[in-house]
Amino acid sequence: MSAPQSHKGIILVADDNEANRELLSALLSAEGYQVVYAADGQQALARVNSESIDLALLDVVMPRRTGFEICQEMKSKPETRLIPVILLTSLNSDADRIHGIMCGADDFLNKPVNKHELLARVHSLLRLKQFTDELDNAETVLFSLALSIEAKDPYTEGHCDRLSKYSVALGEKLGLPQDLRVALRRGGLVHDIGKLSVPEHILLKPGPLTPEERKIMEQHTVIGERICAPLRSFRYVLPIIRHHHERQDGSGYPDGLKGEQVPLTARILQVTDIYDALTTDRPYRKALSTEKAFAIIREEVKRGWWDGSLIDQLELLVRESTLQLSNVGAKNER
Repeated sequence: MSAPQSHKGIILVADDNEANRELLSALLSAEGYQVVYAADGQQALARVNSESIDLALLDVVMPRRTGFEICQEMKSKPETRLIPVILLTSLNSDADRIHGIMCGADDFLNKPVNKHELLARVHSLLRLKQFTDELDNAETVLFSLALSIEAKDPYTEGHCDRLSKYSVALGEKLGLPQDLRVALRRGGLVHDIGKLSVPEHILLKPGPLTPEERKIMEQHTVIGERICAPLRSFRYVLPIIRHHHERQDGSGYPDGLKGEQVPLTARILQVTDIYDALTTDRPYRKALSTEKAFAIIREEVKRGWWDGSLIDQLELLVRESTLQLSNVGAKNER
């Protein structure tokens, strides 16, 4: 029994001209690529949304949907935006190329297609996609590991997801740029990943930790940073992981940073972390009301632990979201 043939990648060829489709298919199949077809823009989009495509070759001028439109839609969706797109065109004006770039195209090929140029560009873009897929897989593994820590304690269920959403919302309210908001989303999920190294008898201990146990627990921020450091896409996440237990007066860990030395993203995550911890059930107490939680947090601000201006913004955010929810509930009761 012969082994199944392996493919170097699945390529979508979308062109309303059958001769062009057959030519491109022959060139790509001969190099070991698997080719799927679309005779118009709508078919192309359906293929992209229903099949595992590694690269799309899109004719610009097609019936129903143009290559520009398909490319723009692909790049607007998280599930398809990383698929490389090569636009095939006989249009040579700068305006058309600029339009293609604005739609998110990764490359262009002029018709008639040069075989060697086609294969070189396909190979290059698929190699980049492979690196991207590996990075995506690595991030997925980290998120799964982080959730496995949360799953050990029923009282922390959903904590990471809530923390991620709170932090991003507060980052938006403060006008942080997109890359830092992405870091906050990821940081909310993986900030405690270093607890993988903490023995369960310490991690789940219901009472106070001994000085030795606390020393072990406090290493989780450093270890978490080390785990995530190889991922270049996490460069803005690393300060969150390492410093989310620092305090404004320098009494936190691991580095005893003070005031503005604590990165803003770490300060955002720590105040949302405290709020979520106070307003959810714990083994030693029931969830506190919003009013009681902020009263406690403000006492800790007076001790010099937290950034008071961020607490103000967080309280505004919480009260705005609570008001919105109550308004929705009132409408539903009418």
